[in-house]
Amino acid sequence: MIEFLFEYGLFAAKLSTFVVAILIVIVASVATTRRVRKSMKGHIETIKVNDELEAMRTALDAGVSDPDTFKQHFKLKQKEKKLERKARKKSLKKVGSDKETDAEQKPRVFILDFKGDLRALAVARLRKEITAVLSMARVSDEVVVRLESHGGMVHAYGLASSQLQRIKDNGVGLTVCVDKIAASGGYMMACVANKILAAPFAILGSIGVIAQLPNFNRLLKKHDIDFEMITAGEYKRTLTILGENTDKGREKFTEEIEDLHLLFKEFVIQHRPGLDIEQVATGESWFGQRALDRALVDELITSDQYIVNACETADVFEVRYVEKKPLPERLGIVVQDTADGLLMRWWERGAFSRFFS
Repeated sequence: MIEFLFEYGLFAAKLSTFVVAILIVIVASVATTRRVRKSMKGHIETIKVNDELEAMRTALDAGVSDPDTFKQHFKLKQKEKKLERKARKKSLKKVGSDKETDAEQKPRVFILDFKGDLRALAVARLRKEITAVLSMARVSDEVVVRLESHGGMVHAYGLASSQLQRIKDNGVGLTVCVDKIAASGGYMMACVANKILAAPFAILGSIGVIAQLPNFNRLLKKHDIDFEMITAGEYKRTLTILGENTDKGREKFTEEIEDLHLLFKEFVIQHRPGLDIEQVATGESWFGQRALDRALVDELITSDQYIVNACETADVFEVRYVEKKPLPERLGIVVQDTADGLLMRWWERGAFSRFFS
């Protein structure tokens, strides 16, 4: 009996040691994972569009051709690729180098997407994508931004425009494609590009500024509710929602709006000097062909066709900054997007606004 208890106690001790060791490993792994997640909030992902396009062509060929014909096509393509690789290696041997110079390398096209809301929140991702691309881009490369935005807050879209300016400042070509809309702050971004391409019925323009707000002062007075606001500085607050607005405040507010509009026009004409700015800076928007007539865009073509054309002569990559967010944060983003959507509808109907370009 004593021997049994001894052996059982020894077994229990070994088992406990093993369990404790496993728990230590698990705890250490969890801690390491958390540290990695903290240090790496997101990462860059790339997709080679040429390969996607080739895969679609092959799949369609397999579906519409008989098996023998498809095999012949497939073998022929593989042979062409092999000959192309051999020709490139041969040309490198002739110049006595195993690396291509910048001039000899195939040009690359980097595709970025920007879908803007009122606060241009997508700029947080855009700035990381641009930083990644510029870390390896050559002057022979091109950045294509597929842009969609109704516009929004001036300072937010000013920052987004500055991010696009970084591309040009580094000597890399910048093309903006507008398939749906680039209005107001969206056009502020688009005009930075070397080329603006638009679909035939895309909406562009709205070079203007709007600021509007309700005033509940008379309602408060009706219910004998006092409202007090203390400021330091003559124009710290010009118009308010709850206070009693004055003609002097309205005049100053209008002056600020006019100056903001002037800055907007100066920014656009700086990047597109050929524009008749007084003709297009009326706050109006135009569809593709009408925008082309007014030199707001350079060519009518969809982003899809432009990218397919680019695949003929260049290696084309989609670049995305991906950030894994916890569930509560993802739910918060959904709620925020819904609120922004409602806010945009109210703004378009003239019900509410603050400084929006």
